[in-house]
Amino acid sequence: MTQLLVVMPPNKDVWDGVLLISCFLQAGLVFGALRSFGVFFPEFVEYFGSAAGSVSWVTSCGVAVQQLMSPLGCALALRYGSRPVVMFGGLLASLGMFFASFATSLPHLYLSLGGLSGLGWALIFSPSMAAVTQSFTHRRSLATGFVLTGVGIMSFALTPLLQYLVEIYSWRGALLLLSGITLHSVPCGALLRPHSEESRGHSRSLLWGWELLCEGAFMRYCLAITLINTGYFVPFAHLVAHMRAKGVGEQHAALLMSLVGVADVGGRLFAGWLSDFIPRHNLPLLSFWTVVTGVILGLLPLAINSVEMGLSVVAFGFCAGALTPGVFSALPRVVGNQKVLPALGLLQMIESVGGLLGAPISGWLCDLTGNFTLSFAVSGTFLVIGGLIILMLPGICYKSSDSENTDPDKSLKISSEHLERKTYSGQKSESLDQPNGNQNRQVPILKDPLMIQVVSDLPLIDRTSQSENRTKNVLLSSDSTDQLELNIGNGSPPRERTDQSKSSLN
Repeated sequence: MTQLLVVMPPNKDVWDGVLLISCFLQAGLVFGALRSFGVFFPEFVEYFGSAAGSVSWVTSCGVAVQQLMSPLGCALALRYGSRPVVMFGGLLASLGMFFASFATSLPHLYLSLGGLSGLGWALIFSPSMAAVTQSFTHRRSLATGFVLTGVGIMSFALTPLLQYLVEIYSWRGALLLLSGITLHSVPCGALLRPHSEESRGHSRSLLWGWELLCEGAFMRYCLAITLINTGYFVPFAHLVAHMRAKGVGEQHAALLMSLVGVADVGGRLFAGWLSDFIPRHNLPLLSFWTVVTGVILGLLPLAINSVEMGLSVVAFGFCAGALTPGVFSALPRVVGNQKVLPALGLLQMIESVGGLLGAPISGWLCDLTGNFTLSFAVSGTFLVIGGLIILMLPGICYKSSDSENTDPDKSLKISSEHLERKTYSGQKSESLDQPNGNQNRQVPILKDPLMIQVVSDLPLIDRTSQSENRTKNVLLSSDSTDQLELNIGNGSPPRERTDQSKSSLN
């Protein structure tokens, strides 16, 4: 008699839904706020009487610290769990904006918005995205795209709201109110599922993951994302100022930035669906969206009227939103599932160089030329070069070597015919008859938890010797909570799998 038992985490689907909603709000509160800081740019230039290049460091410091301190956020999440780390990060981000509302000089803004809020954003974003990437093995791109749509939606809502608050309460009052909005990251962090001690202890061995710096594929990926990051945030810092220099009113400019947020949402959802539809082409799709975004950004200053500006910002928002989920969903294909968390931290730390230099370079070029035309052209060039470097990764334009083969989903793609011929974990396989009794099948003894779903779908029929009845027990165990026990004996037909065994991995 065959018995099939799969022990899954309780209420996994419920926790996955809560995880998506929580991370959706957290992503919006982090980068939705960062994208909306362009509203404050003209106000800072006027109030402090500083050049555009100097004011640009405010946003750049926030982006750079958020990315530079991502390894710290990942390490703390591995040690203490994501819930307390994200909650503490929300408190720091809110305090940074609160202190910024009392700033009397640009260095005060660098320290408060750039330093304190940036550190809080690092403790929020990286643990949240790593949790989504690790929780969803199937439909990962769609889940990531859904979470990151929070950025576009929050940007769409915050940009006109902050412009209105600036007009009513000045930039100080607007920052003070934004501090209260950001504080909602604390209850969002409380919704995250606590990590078990077992999984936390297993992950602690991957702390920081410095060995990834010796992997050529990962370093090329980091170089590409760093170049992309150099140009990506420039429009969100300077597009409002560019449109106002073109004669567009303040409210109209804020409305056009809101259109970027709306298009961003559509781009993220579409790209997430497309990546899951053709999952083996995540990296080429990321390269495609990046190059198109760079071209649109470089041509954006050619728009001279409101209609052309509206069409150009919508096109930019859609493509810029489409490339973002690919950065995270393609990472497991570069380093493997087990190294996602440390790899994400290191990636964001390295790409912080681009986030730090992008907006100041754009502001310096604006001070040099008197407009943002050259700034946007250079920023678009960074994106195009980054997209082309992605095509140099293993398995895209050339066959990857054994040392660079890091496809984490390889075990899930093995066909049933391949399973019949292979024996895994160095153990012998057992021959079992087909239902018609004409063929024998080789059923591998597996220890890899990723193979459980594949093996459970194979028909298992016991074989009784003419001389004696034998009982075979196959136990599949792993470090995760999923366990599968197959008991074969006494010539009885196999029993249907229980309802718990039909639970599918996300």
